[in-house]
Amino acid sequence: VGALREGKIVALKGIGGFQLLVDACNEYAVQRLRERKRREEKPFAVMVPSLEALHRVCVAGPLEERLLLSPESPIVLLEKRNNLERAVAPNVAPGNPYLGLMLPYSPLHHILLNDFNGPLVATSGNLTDEPICTSTREALERLGGIADFFLTHDRPIFRYVDDSVVRVVAGRSVVLRRARGYAPLPVAQLPEKRGRVLAFGAHLKNTVAVAVEETVFLSQHIGDLDTEPAVRAHERTVKDLTTLYQSEPEILVCDLHPDYASTRSLERKRQRRTLPPVEIVRVPHHYAHVVAAIAEHRLFDEDVLGIAWDGTGLGLDRTIWGSEFLKANRSGFQRLGHFRYFRGLGGDRAMREPRRSALSVLTEVLGSSAAGAWFEQHHPGVFEESELRLFEQMFTTGLNSPWTCGAGRLFDAVASVLGIRHRCSFEGQAAMELEWYAARSPADKHYPVVWSVVEHSAESAIWPVERITSSRTTRVRIFDWAPMVQAILADIAANVPAQLIAARFHATLVETIVDFARFAEISAVVLTGGCFQNRLLAEGAINRLEQEGLRVFIHERVPPNDGGVAVGQAVAAAYWHLGRNTSVSCNPR
Repeated sequence: VGALREGKIVALKGIGGFQLLVDACNEYAVQRLRERKRREEKPFAVMVPSLEALHRVCVAGPLEERLLLSPESPIVLLEKRNNLERAVAPNVAPGNPYLGLMLPYSPLHHILLNDFNGPLVATSGNLTDEPICTSTREALERLGGIADFFLTHDRPIFRYVDDSVVRVVAGRSVVLRRARGYAPLPVAQLPEKRGRVLAFGAHLKNTVAVAVEETVFLSQHIGDLDTEPAVRAHERTVKDLTTLYQSEPEILVCDLHPDYASTRSLERKRQRRTLPPVEIVRVPHHYAHVVAAIAEHRLFDEDVLGIAWDGTGLGLDRTIWGSEFLKANRSGFQRLGHFRYFRGLGGDRAMREPRRSALSVLTEVLGSSAAGAWFEQHHPGVFEESELRLFEQMFTTGLNSPWTCGAGRLFDAVASVLGIRHRCSFEGQAAMELEWYAARSPADKHYPVVWSVVEHSAESAIWPVERITSSRTTRVRIFDWAPMVQAILADIAANVPAQLIAARFHATLVETIVDFARFAEISAVVLTGGCFQNRLLAEGAINRLEQEGLRVFIHERVPPNDGGVAVGQAVAAAYWHLGRNTSVSCNPR
């Protein structure tokens, strides 16, 4: 406690691993933690001693209070109060109108917070993108360059588990990160026994799932598989989960993307013959998102309109999907619609640099030379002349610039066009900041919603393709965002405030959802994918769809982001296997 009051960083051994603690009111101490942990701007979670202390920092409603006081004790995203600077340092969550807050959940935390009597940053005990330290020896080695003091004990931690994160959306608690208190408990019950399935999950926000007979279990949050320690943690979790539920898999399932670390992990196990010779299924990324929601809400006996929006995921046609309107059921899907494609300049680099998506979108609308000139006029210095020449060549040739229709990348593009964020220090930062801008100004209208219709080969729009019994082509409806972008540029020229433009953009996407739902004429609508962590988008869509008389489902127990993909993989593979063995057609009609 004395060290914390002096602005020191303390590594605390908790229940599921080490945490890094620092005085949340000490701006200098928080900045030292950021520099040592290599976490530039991503928000830190804060632990406060009591509910009374929490209310001095943030606004919490009855449901949020129940979540904070529940046995699971998650981090809950709450709106900051005004004049918060006197209570919490601004660099705890820079520029963010929300704070992730939690209450003490172990005896040690209660004692510490009672004595400190103030808010503490309580973040994962690791370097960014690495797993949490669980043993004292490991912590001294890996956190020795971060922490000034260590508070440890002799209770061994068998498997690491991070703090869970929950947000209230439309009056429902949505688990954004499923870990301590929630995992590895059941998340879905199938209507009948389906054998034993092991799902390896996605690449980002990775989790692992097993289906044992009729029950689906989801592992704790593992994280992004960008580092070797994270991949080892993933492989250890695969082993732990199958051992815990004594489940020798009959079916193994992974994502379509061959370069995902989770997919490569499955392939390595098969090559080493550390797995039994079983069926391997590759499930399309966005279908897995939708099936996770189908399983969570037990929508097994009907078709749904699955709206799966995120930043990236390999599609059946080998392009990058991410703005999907799928007619889906437990056995398969048909792609009914998506956004217009544009080039992802630099592939994965576009995820970290919204300016690339903005330049690509403006090139589609204005042409390459005019797009560069527009940026030089409105945001000088964002691009160097040599970069513009290189990007023009990449756009023309497609060099390391795959076609993408990801809704997340469109959020990025608009954020950059408005001058909100040109480069990101963490995933989803630009889209989050665009949401915060939009929340400041109610939308007075939406931009044009324009559709075109094209024919796709059935192989690129229907899964499982081997069971197609009808036409080999299918009509797909495409949202053409170009008129919307032109309207945004006109608003910028007319000096319309960025907050209002951001609000109109959100209103346009909500209208897109509602317009497509009218067209699809399917009574059950599922909203899934990382974009629906955006509270403004999700609540706007839910309200408008319910006004249309539709049943709307969002994730609650299963994360809407890639942390829920493993659940959809497990369920989809179980029913794919059933259909294969019994020749049951699962082509949605």
